[in-house]
Amino acid sequence: MSLASQRTAAVPVAETETDIVPQEPSRWSLKHPHSRLGWIRPAIWLPLAVMLALLGGLWQWGTARMPYLLPPLSAVGDTLTRNPGYYLRNAGITLEESLLGLAMSFVAAFLLAVVMSEAPLVRRAVMPIAVVLNVTPLVAIAPALVVAFGFGSAPKLIITALICFFPILINTAVGLRSVPQPVLQVYRTMNASRSEMLVYLRVPNALPYLFAALRIVTPLSVIGAVVAELSASGSTGGLGTVISNASSMNQLAVVYAAIGVLAVMGSVLMLVITVIERRALHWHESAADRT
Repeated sequence: MSLASQRTAAVPVAETETDIVPQEPSRWSLKHPHSRLGWIRPAIWLPLAVMLALLGGLWQWGTARMPYLLPPLSAVGDTLTRNPGYYLRNAGITLEESLLGLAMSFVAAFLLAVVMSEAPLVRRAVMPIAVVLNVTPLVAIAPALVVAFGFGSAPKLIITALICFFPILINTAVGLRSVPQPVLQVYRTMNASRSEMLVYLRVPNALPYLFAALRIVTPLSVIGAVVAELSASGSTGGLGTVISNASSMNQLAVVYAAIGVLAVMGSVLMLVITVIERRALHWHESAADRT
């Protein structure tokens, strides 16, 4: 071996040209140390602030011309600040009903969708009944539910669960059945069992559809709880009961204060679902659109 070749061979790997050349910094190192506070930029919050100011101006304009329909925002804020515990206590009741009803519908719809994806005969038998339930005006059957289950929380939970049931069932069933055929063929050539294909292929493929359904039904669960409180006689708590009692006494400020609390509640629930979705679907191609 020549001397030149020996010197070349003796050069440590860390001193090769490829290692001496500075590497391109990653996209994370290019960020400003305070990039986590990027949300304080005007481009983030200014459009929302302008829209809220515009809506507030329109509200005040409507208040001056329709005082019997829209109370002043100051009156709504005053009733919230004077008795916040009253609204928080009733909001907790409505939130509990909405979350329990949503959980009931989620479990029932998901399990039924799995059975339907594995047994086409069950799908043909159940789907028409699910469609009928979806188009049935649940407010009309609320008195019957009160007669059957009493004046407790059971009728409200049933109404909330029925309102949320159909979107979860349809989206989950579509997601479980929309696995590409080439991927299914690969699993079949590997002699994967039906349970393995369900756990490792069909359920992950259905997650984007499932979260899309949750985005729809999470606000619907709050609406369903309020509708149940309004339509089911014997309600003693909840924001729906607050709205009903305040409407009967023409207390518009209380009505709109309760509606505002409901809006905040629905927005917070949607934010929670969005955060869970981003963490659960970081591997999905749709995550690239959110970065």
